[in-house]
Amino acid sequence: MNRLSKFSRSAPWLVALALLAPLWGQTPGQGQEKGMPLSKVERKNRAPVSKEVLRVKLPRPVETTLENGLTLLVLEDRRLPTILVNLQVSGAGPIHEPSDRPGLAWITAQMMREGTKTRNSRQIAEQIEQLGASITVSSPFGSSGALLSASGLSDNFDTWFALAADILLNPSFAAEELQRLRERQKAALRNQRSQPGFLASERFSRAVFGSHPAAVVSPTVESLDALTPEMLAAWHKERYVPQLATMGIAGDISASEAIAKVKKWLGGWTKTDLKLTLPPDPKPAGTKKIYLVDRPGSVQTTVTMGNIAVKRTDPDYFAVLVMNRVVGQGPASRLFLNLREEKGYTYGVYSGFTALRYPGPWQAGGDMRTEVTEGAMTEFLREIARIRDEKVPEAELEEAKRSVVANFALQLEQPAAVLSNWIIGKLYDLPADYWDTYPARVMAITADEVQRVARKYIVPEALQIAAVGDGGKIKAVLEKFGAVEVFDSEGRPVRPAVATTPPPNP
Repeated sequence: MNRLSKFSRSAPWLVALALLAPLWGQTPGQGQEKGMPLSKVERKNRAPVSKEVLRVKLPRPVETTLENGLTLLVLEDRRLPTILVNLQVSGAGPIHEPSDRPGLAWITAQMMREGTKTRNSRQIAEQIEQLGASITVSSPFGSSGALLSASGLSDNFDTWFALAADILLNPSFAAEELQRLRERQKAALRNQRSQPGFLASERFSRAVFGSHPAAVVSPTVESLDALTPEMLAAWHKERYVPQLATMGIAGDISASEAIAKVKKWLGGWTKTDLKLTLPPDPKPAGTKKIYLVDRPGSVQTTVTMGNIAVKRTDPDYFAVLVMNRVVGQGPASRLFLNLREEKGYTYGVYSGFTALRYPGPWQAGGDMRTEVTEGAMTEFLREIARIRDEKVPEAELEEAKRSVVANFALQLEQPAAVLSNWIIGKLYDLPADYWDTYPARVMAITADEVQRVARKYIVPEALQIAAVGDGGKIKAVLEKFGAVEVFDSEGRPVRPAVATTPPPNP
């Protein structure tokens, strides 16, 4: 799952979905006044490379299901005296909330650590600090679920796990705590509207997702004001249910110990009749559109372009994974080498894709100096045409595939990553040997398959392009690539001034 790319919104909530938070924060490069590149990458092809395909067999967790429907995966690892707990509650995420209450799921998750029936927020914070533990609850916009993550030492596991269970089962949603959180979030909302990365993310999400709930990437001041403790409590009671939950435990604990502890603290979690239902999948836009968010005085243009591509279980997933690595994932990709290393337009440009329970977008973008906006746009589109029109050379394709496999192999050194893989497997009902065969499936992707998915999912005539910058300087530039719709930083459309004829002189 390509969630470690710049556009990561793709490993489901296990990596705290940001898909489209501010994704890049480059500042204008130095020494580029005459268009000279910052540096020049020369491929020597001298690194020793094994031709063998990585073979792995991940340690299998012990799996059980409690009477209340909670699925439990336990991965024993005695290398360190620590334990990690990840609890994914499907159905508790923002894509399920009422359309007139954006932020309900997100704020509910935030509030769960702000007090329980027996502890206030200060007591919770102090106990977590005293225990040397970490407990967080999150439900990022665009996600289908909520994630409670907790970790700490194995010798005081009983204490911090009991605290995490209290936070999960008994949040109080105190009115005074909600008001304090509301005020903090309002300040954060004002700040994020000054960030070009957020503005680009917001406009792009609305463009590609349309009426799908994932189009919403933030609450509003009005929706925050409308939320009440009773609304949060009702959402928690309805949505935080064990039959839709998967818990993973990894670390210095045996399966029998872990199962006993979970039964002790969560065995009374009440099962309901709620089943997971998802909104209809978003469809790719069929017509190219360019959206400009006018930010007067900006010295940079932030660009994001793309369209809806695949869901996590799509047969094309692995081909898109490799294609994306060639185009824009990392400093050895085509976009980076072209726009940064050769042209010196930016400190970095990237591509990535989101693959969840529903299809998410493949997208590419970055920050560039205002005066090189036209050149950067030209090169973005050149690279898109290139991956569609030309087969990737064998050496470049092999390098890209081995890079993907190498990243996967590095993750296997971390018990948390291995545990996350198994939770992902449960969430998406992946085959039991999915992770063992992952390297082989990546290495089996051909140049023909890369070209096929590029032509299928990156269609120049249907690209959705969001650009944030000084409209007075870049609107005419963007119009060279298509019709432009203009918005202000509050997300409101800016209508062109209507010429009026002055009345005749009397």
